[in-house]
Amino acid sequence: MSAPRSLERNRAELADFLRNRRERISPEEVGLPAGTRRRTPGLRREEVAALAGVGLSWYTWLEQGREIGVSAQFLENLSRTLKLDATERRYLFLLAHQRLPPEPGKTWCVVPPLVHRLMGDLPLRPAYVLNLRWDVLAWNAAADKVFGFSSFPSERRNLLWLLFTAPSMRALLDPWEDQALQILSSFRRDFVRAPQDPDIGALVKDLEKVDTDFRTWWRQQDIHGPCQGIRHFHINKIGHVVFDHTSLTIDVDRDLRLVYYAAKEEQAQSMLFEQWLSAETELAKVDAQPLSK
Repeated sequence: MSAPRSLERNRAELADFLRNRRERISPEEVGLPAGTRRRTPGLRREEVAALAGVGLSWYTWLEQGREIGVSAQFLENLSRTLKLDATERRYLFLLAHQRLPPEPGKTWCVVPPLVHRLMGDLPLRPAYVLNLRWDVLAWNAAADKVFGFSSFPSERRNLLWLLFTAPSMRALLDPWEDQALQILSSFRRDFVRAPQDPDIGALVKDLEKVDTDFRTWWRQQDIHGPCQGIRHFHINKIGHVVFDHTSLTIDVDRDLRLVYYAAKEEQAQSMLFEQWLSAETELAKVDAQPLSK
């Protein structure tokens, strides 16, 4: 009995939501004349129905909470008509019991201040933030020590670009080829989510011009399994260090993710790595102290 009540409740919520959003849209916002004889705010039902490509009776039943089915394509049309943002669009699909189609991905370049603070609180854990294009937008001191992000110009501070063009990155990943193939497969999954983003397409074209390995592997269309959460790095002064790593979505609508590394526990090289980071952090604090008079 709970399922029918849940469906009935959702239909009522859907009806209220549609009426609310319809009344918020002015005729001018959708290219219609305002007129002088409107008795209610916003759009009329017949206007929404016409703009969304359905009949007035059918749309009226939907707003009345009747038991009718809707398609994902209609919900997409309705989202555009009512000018819903990403959060409202997701809510509409949930109310209508429809699976949400993926929204075309877009690159984003602003990292929330709290994420900067979070990374700063991880002195022994290299961490950085990527957007959908894999631009490295922010990083902590530990990540800079390992990857050297601050040494690269901002326009080339892209993880995929560095992977295939920076000698330091090739030396860091040990072995490089196996891990580079895994990383490229991960990027390809993001690439297909943003077919209309010119920046991502330009990145691929530039890499095809400058690196033979990238050009060959990209055109082979090989899809490897997801990374197993393990990275093998060769770090100067320490040697081979094994890391667990993962990525955490920090903003689903803007496709921002935090990539986090932790040296494997209870391994001698991991302890040396953390001691090295700690020593570098203390040295940086000493260097930052003002000289006494």
